[in-house]
Amino acid sequence: MFTSIKKKLRKIVFLESKPESGEVFLSQRRVFTVPSKPGLVFVVLLLLMFLAATNYSLNLGFGLTYVLGGVALINVFYAFRNLAYLHLLPGSARSVFAGEETEFTVYLINRRAHARYAISVGFADKGHPEKFVDIAADSRIAVQLSYPTISRGLQAIPRIRLQTYYPLGLLRAWSTWLADAHALVYPQPEVNAPPLPMSGQGKKTEVPGHAGDEDFAGVRAYQPGDPMKHLAWKQIAKVDTALGGQLVTKQFAGGSGSDVMLDFSALPGNMDVELKLSRMSSWILEADQRGLTYGFRLGQIKYAAASGPEHRDACLRALALYDM
Repeated sequence: MFTSIKKKLRKIVFLESKPESGEVFLSQRRVFTVPSKPGLVFVVLLLLMFLAATNYSLNLGFGLTYVLGGVALINVFYAFRNLAYLHLLPGSARSVFAGEETEFTVYLINRRAHARYAISVGFADKGHPEKFVDIAADSRIAVQLSYPTISRGLQAIPRIRLQTYYPLGLLRAWSTWLADAHALVYPQPEVNAPPLPMSGQGKKTEVPGHAGDEDFAGVRAYQPGDPMKHLAWKQIAKVDTALGGQLVTKQFAGGSGSDVMLDFSALPGNMDVELKLSRMSSWILEADQRGLTYGFRLGQIKYAAASGPEHRDACLRALALYDM
């Protein structure tokens, strides 16, 4: 209950409601100033100085207290001005695979005639590093923030916190911003995925990781799912598998890369959906790395055989956004 009340108060006081799209302006209403720990010590010191000057009628003590108090008031103005009236704009977010860190680009725009110094930009969640930037007058700066991903799909950018202790560190001026921006997270590629599914002359076969079987290209370690006819029996006969010798499979080169068809529905029905997506993600990367042309089919989405970064990204995007 206390947490729910706290969230409601933050939404009312700090304007932490729904994500904001487009450029955001940090008005006076959105910038808050509170004493820092050194600032609180400074206030206590001023009080002690004032009491001592009063008790002993020390005119110099009063003078020093008032001067330091005046410096503190000026610090309030400069600390607030250092952050207020900034313009914030979300940029692009780097597409990554689940488990990797994505990078959000945030633009800080200063349309005032004075520079801003030592502004900390980071996520409001604890445990994430902050970046300190200076912004010249009438300029803008791009800040890239890293954030870990967990699952595939569109991951919303977390709430961003901007704060500054400029100029004397006695006050903390801060504000938060929840941008309406997302990062595209692809399914994590399956480790040690089976060979690419191949087809030749319309007949569906599986060739161990290559586009055809016309030319012998060497051997590799056996992987579950490799056809028995492609096992390298001559090499296997030279080792004792009972003593830890490894099975090996023949590799072939040749054929047409357009024979590769990545079809979600062709995968075993009892396989976990996320594992299917991870396997297709791994296959897409392998086919792209080898420069093969490949078709893609996922539900109602069908892409003709093609190759290149655009085709790869389109297929990975379909996997990331797949919804049963």
